Amino acid sequence: MKKKKAPPPIVFIILFLLLGIGMYWWLTHQKPNIPDLPERISMPERISNGARILVTASATSEKQEGVKAFASGDYKTAHAKFEASLQKYPNDPETLIYLNNARIGNKNAFKIGVSVPIGSNVNIAQEVLRGVAQAQNEVNRNSGIDGVLLQVEIANDDNDPTIVQQVATEFVKDPGILAVIGHNASNASIAAAPVYQQGSLVAISPTSAADNLSGIGSYIFRTGSKNQVLAETLARYIIKRGRQTKIAICVDSKSTDNASFKADLTKAMVDAGGKVTSTDCDLFPSDLNPTALISQAIRDGADSLVLAPHVDRINQAVKVAQANHGQLALFGSLSLYTFQTLKEGQADVSGMVLAVPWHPTAIPGNLFPSNAVRLWGGAVSWRSATAYDSTQVIITALKLGNTSRDKLQKALSSPGFSVNGATGTIEFLPEGDSKGAAVLVKVQPSSQSNTGYDFVPVSP
Repeated sequence: MKKKKAPPPIVFIILFLLLGIGMYWWLTHQKPNIPDLPERISMPERISNGARILVTASATSEKQEGVKAFASGDYKTAHAKFEASLQKYPNDPETLIYLNNARIGNKNAFKIGVSVPIGSNVNIAQEVLRGVAQAQNEVNRNSGIDGVLLQVEIANDDNDPTIVQQVATEFVKDPGILAVIGHNASNASIAAAPVYQQGSLVAISPTSAADNLSGIGSYIFRTGSKNQVLAETLARYIIKRGRQTKIAICVDSKSTDNASFKADLTKAMVDAGGKVTSTDCDLFPSDLNPTALISQAIRDGADSLVLAPHVDRINQAVKVAQANHGQLALFGSLSLYTFQTLKEGQADVSGMVLAVPWHPTAIPGNLFPSNAVRLWGGAVSWRSATAYDSTQVIITALKLGNTSRDKLQKALSSPGFSVNGATGTIEFLPEGDSKGAAVLVKVQPSSQSNTGYDFVPVSP
């Protein structure tokens, strides 16, 4: 039988070339089966330990000169300039942190990060920074931790989950950072949690209240109260009063914190014998109709109204309170504990009751509130107290010799670990929550505040 003649080599070469060209075209034109990555944000503009001003509202000429000197390594001049700036603005926590960092200079230090929403809510950011700055200032003025001072690096995350993840990545990549205090809103903390968990870096949120932050990772903790505790405290108060037993809840649908609060409050009200209307009241839309929302709540049989806005959209809740005209008794989530609420709400929010983690009068004999007044020139908020506690937790663990990321995590997770802080004794449950309680406060007229109103404690 006659054998077939094999094709000449040139045929194989042509086929190989055609196959290669085809594969190249397919690979370069096929859309990858992976999610689109977020646009990279410039991190140098968002993270600073003294070489850049992040809070521009307090950018005195002395502060500007201080950051220039810090950036050039002239820490002596930076220290002097930051001190001069504080003479003008003594309640500026960023400058106090930079001052303490300049005192360290190039010397060995224990380093932590703090991430706050400077770009989206500078007032909230500064409340958190005051707590961190106060704790750092106290420990460094007392010879630090076994002679080693505490350095703090600040990040601006805008409460934006995408930016938060990138900030968290930068913190994880820096081997000098032993722990992070942050983030503010729960959706920010929840977005960052996997990054910290994978990077084995402790993150302690002083302000995130959503229940689903609990147990999200063994490196994730919080020093503020979770929504379940806050909601149960508020529900008991509402029912105890007796005059309000059916509530309508207006919640920001884009706020993880407040969606969690609504679910907890609904359950707590029903368990306590109260009722919750089915009123559809979303505070997120910019074109919301406050008058229509109030009318609908009343038609649904509500005798009181709970407002639960995102902390960056307090104005939406204030609009509804203004449209209320005293028709429904007002209650709120802890996000409403802001200067903005008092300034814009005025008489329309007078009488509104909130459940929060702390108030300056909550713990008689505790030195934190009076020390804060001396340092900042006025009372501080619950966010400053819980941020102070977050920093004290890290300082205490470091003093016990836990000077690595893993050792810090193990120390905080230990059943015997506790710290005496601004909010009392801080102990962490297995899921990372603190054993914090809740305090009830009410908006009332006050000559002590330059808004004419203030948050004052009420009996549970």
